[in-house]
Amino acid sequence: MRRSQYIWAAAAPGVFVLLWSTGFVGARLGLPYADPFIFLLHRLAILAVLLAAAGLIWRAPWPKSWAKVGHLAVIGLLMHGGYLGGVFWAISNGVSAAIAALIVGIQPLLTAVAAGPYLGEKVSMRQWVGLLFGFAGVALVVGDDINLDSSNGAGVIVCVVALLSITLGTLYQKRHGGDMDLRTGSAIQFAAAAIAMGGMTLYLDEDPIQWTGEFIFALSWLIVVLSIGAMSLLYLLIRQGAASKVASLFYLVPPVVAVEAYLLFDETLSFFDIGGMVVAMSGVALVLHTQKNGTKEE
Repeated sequence: MRRSQYIWAAAAPGVFVLLWSTGFVGARLGLPYADPFIFLLHRLAILAVLLAAAGLIWRAPWPKSWAKVGHLAVIGLLMHGGYLGGVFWAISNGVSAAIAALIVGIQPLLTAVAAGPYLGEKVSMRQWVGLLFGFAGVALVVGDDINLDSSNGAGVIVCVVALLSITLGTLYQKRHGGDMDLRTGSAIQFAAAAIAMGGMTLYLDEDPIQWTGEFIFALSWLIVVLSIGAMSLLYLLIRQGAASKVASLFYLVPPVVAVEAYLLFDETLSFFDIGGMVVAMSGVALVLHTQKNGTKEE
């Protein structure tokens, strides 16, 4: 392996995590100028068109049955509609980007445990301990915010819903979407989620977008850098056999978001919040370490 290839192989997982973390910051940057669901409607619709065009240009295979299309639509509703919709709504209603990232950041942990009953995979004792650590850390950070009478408390609850949505979407993808073409399958997923976001926009009678320079930058960043760039990098890493490295770095996303949010928006975390974040991410690290090393525990 050439030196440049070695450097890229070593740096690529970290680059992916850095890019992925900017999704929360991009939402925070654009939401002052757009309500959450109309924001996502534009993002997802543009992505659906771009990927469908890419599929047609490169003659990528499309699903061969309506049942396959239906499965992909369900995945899109869960992984893009429920997850992104929940995160964007929460951030627009007072939840900091770092706390939103922390709550949904335990998704790899919850997926690993939920895969037991859903996919028939064995769940080790270490994974159960990691799950308890993860939820204990989240509880330490957001416990004082669980008040349904406040928008911030409601935002925390919606973040939990987003966490459950992306967990279910990931499991459903493993069972029903593993053979999809990245271009055409993603186009269907994004289109289904865009339709759902359009319905929410109409139902909530959201205001028109303020097309400022900051909003255009945030929208462009989320489309090009995050949804196309970061996701393409993720699939490239998986294809090159570096998926375990990506997984092991996922628990660094919330701290990276916390630093970015502090530098860009002056968002701060208390010492108690930081302690809870360390506990939660330790739980995720414990589960991912188990997966990486193939630990078998009774």
